[in-house]
Amino acid sequence: MASPTLLMRVVASAYSVAEKAATIVRNVMATGDLGIVEKVFLLLCSSSTSFIKIRVKPEITIICVKFLICCKLVCLLDHVTVLIGIAYGGKAIAGVINQPYYNYEAGANATLGRTIWGVLGLGAFGFQLTEAPAGKHIIVTTRSHSSALVNDCISAMNPDNVIRVGGAGNKIIQLIEGKASAYVYASPGCKKWDTCAPEAILHAVGGKITDIHGNSFQYNKEVKHMNSAGVLATLRNYDYYASRIPSTVKQSLVP
Repeated sequence: MASPTLLMRVVASAYSVAEKAATIVRNVMATGDLGIVEKVFLLLCSSSTSFIKIRVKPEITIICVKFLICCKLVCLLDHVTVLIGIAYGGKAIAGVINQPYYNYEAGANATLGRTIWGVLGLGAFGFQLTEAPAGKHIIVTTRSHSSALVNDCISAMNPDNVIRVGGAGNKIIQLIEGKASAYVYASPGCKKWDTCAPEAILHAVGGKITDIHGNSFQYNKEVKHMNSAGVLATLRNYDYYASRIPSTVKQSLVP
């Protein structure tokens, strides 16, 4: 079992690193030198995406990713996140999500950025936990990687509304702040460094995240990086959404 003292030291360091990374992100954006490459549908994404995996002890792995998401003509600054996930024994146990541009629409003098963090058994902090409206099925999903399979799965949820945003961390924030009921992504594409930190935070407040088949994600050096069977996450009512996934969708996604 991970030492609580060691874990909290690692989390504190991750928090500090995330805040520093956010400062770097804002500085890079301010210089205008983003190292931009063009992708499909005119989506622009930083070519400097970074992935770091550090093993503190044989059982403890820190998985972190920093990325910038920009889109068609304007930057969607609220989609930008810094993610640092901490896993123990293959399970996500703690995570940090920094939004460098949180509050950016509040005006020129607004204080930018916030850091959300969570630890299993302790809770999650840096935000106001809110549940989505009762009886509403509000789905959050990919903004830039939609497909017939993704849309078929969403339609099966009988959604009242569909929110399309960038960033796995940003999608989980939609859940824990009550803006969405479920994160549905019936496609390969996101990777372990996309889900580790968000998973820990979601689980710390009683939510659940799995692949489309209901399998938990594993985080260790042996597993493949790709979450090849998609993602299903909720703060509440996981069973409802899991039960609505069509068999044709499951057959198309191999764990």
